Formats: sequence, C-alpha cells, structure tokens
Amino acid sequence: MSMRAEAERRLAWLLCAPALAAMLMVTAYPIGYAFWLSLHRYDLRFPEQIQFVGLANYVSVLSSEVWWQALSNTLIITLGSVVLELVLGFAMALLMFKATLGRRTVRAVILIPYAMITVVSALAWKFAFDSTTGFVNALLNLNQAWLTEHWSAFFVIICSEIWKTAPFMGLLLLAGLTLIPQDLLNAAKIDGASAWQRFLKITLPLMKPTLLVALLFRTLDAFRIFDTVYVQTRGAANTETVSVVGYNVLIARLNLGLGSAVSVLIFLCVLLIAVLFLKGFGGLSQSRAE
Repeated sequence: MSMRAEAERRLAWLLCAPALAAMLMVTAYPIGYAFWLSLHRYDLRFPEQIQFVGLANYVSVLSSEVWWQALSNTLIITLGSVVLELVLGFAMALLMFKATLGRRTVRAVILIPYAMITVVSALAWKFAFDSTTGFVNALLNLNQAWLTEHWSAFFVIICSEIWKTAPFMGLLLLAGLTLIPQDLLNAAKIDGASAWQRFLKITLPLMKPTLLVALLFRTLDAFRIFDTVYVQTRGAANTETVSVVGYNVLIARLNLGLGSAVSVLIFLCVLLIAVLFLKGFGGLSQSRAE
C-alpha cells in the first residue's frame, strides 16, 4: 500500500512539474527582485540616493504601529468573511445538490455574484450603504454613517466579501458533495440515523479534504484583500489592510525599498498560511491512507 502511495505521489509530481516550472519562471524573478529592492533605501523621488541598508526596511515596517494595525484589520476581515462564507457556502452547496426542479437555474442564480467584477460589487455595496444617497438607511430608518466609522465599515466590507465569494465556496463544496457515495448515506438512513447524524458522521468527515482546499483558497484570497477596501474606504476609519499599506507605500509614496519590504512580508504571511493548511491537508490524507 505504501509503495503504491509512493508511486502515485511521484506520478503527481511528474504531472505537476510542467505547470510548476512555468509558475517558477513567471514568479521567481519578480519575487527575487522585490526581495533585492527591500534590502535597499530606494525612493523614486530621490533616485540618486539608492543605498544598501540590509534588513533596515523590515525593522522599520515591523516596528511600525501602522503595519500591526493593518495586520489586525486584515485578520479580522479574513476570519469574519471566511467563516461566514463557509457556512453560507455549505448551505448553497446543499441547495444546489438537492435541487430537483430547475437545478441549472438555481446554480446560475447563486453564481451570479461571483461572476461580477469585484470593483463593481464593492461600488454597489458602497452606494447601498452611503449615508446620504444609499437605500439601506432609508429602508431601516437609520441615520448611520456606515463607511466613516470603524466597525460599521468593517461590517460593510465583510458583507461585500461574503456576497461576492460565498458562491465560489459553495461551488467548491458542491464538488465535494457529489463525491460522497449515496449508498453509504442510504444505508445509514435505513439503520435509523437522522439527517443531522448522517451530516455529522458521514458527510462532514468525507468532505474534510474539500473543506480544507476551499478554506485554503478563500483564506489566501481574503488575506490579500485590496480592491473592496480601497473602493469603499481607501483605508479610512482605520480599515487599512496590509495590501492597502503596501499600495500606499509602494505606489502612492513611490518608496520602492519600504514598499517591497511590505510586499515580501505579505508574501511570507501568505506562504505561512498555505504551509499550515497544506500540513493539515497532508496529515489528513496520510491518516486516511493508513
């Protein structure tokens, strides 16, 4: 069994090798160049003052309150959106899976938000929650400045992300549901297991690999959130994320050295998240193989 698993693992690496090589060629140079820039004092406003400073840019970023506040904001948005997307995505997946009449129509309707451009979606939510022209305040009979206050701005941003990407989560989970043997569920039902027991004891355990993959994709995407925050608040009301900080330093202030250090730190955070998820996925796969 172990020899077969080893052979399958080698075959998987061989099949992935061309795509992996192409990705390395496309990404290795930009990442390496960004790291090289991060080791220099490099401000486009003063191009004659380029100087090697080692890790000074990283020390400057990591000792800044702006970075840690942005990281905290990013984690709040990531956790809040991904957890709720998982719950709603699972409900959507079950709805699409159980639908008997108009199954294609149900799936098409559910996936409409995900098909929209993120900037368009963010603008729609911004206009809806605008304190003067938006319909939300009129509908709820409120006088709330949603996007100019810290927690209410977070609420709008997280709701925008959930509305936009929960269908993607549902689509991934739907693929996992289709792989569950229906004979197993029918046998459990005949043995007297309730719907909730079948869900907890059969559906969830068999969908753990799919759940981990869906969570990995969405967590990495949510951690790099930029467009929704930039369109709706531009980082005001203390809603800056790490990507917005990187944009402000690298593009707005033209500080290539400091901005590259922020970019490398974001890359390391994303890499750490991926490694943690893949270790969990690898451990799960190994335990199932045993």
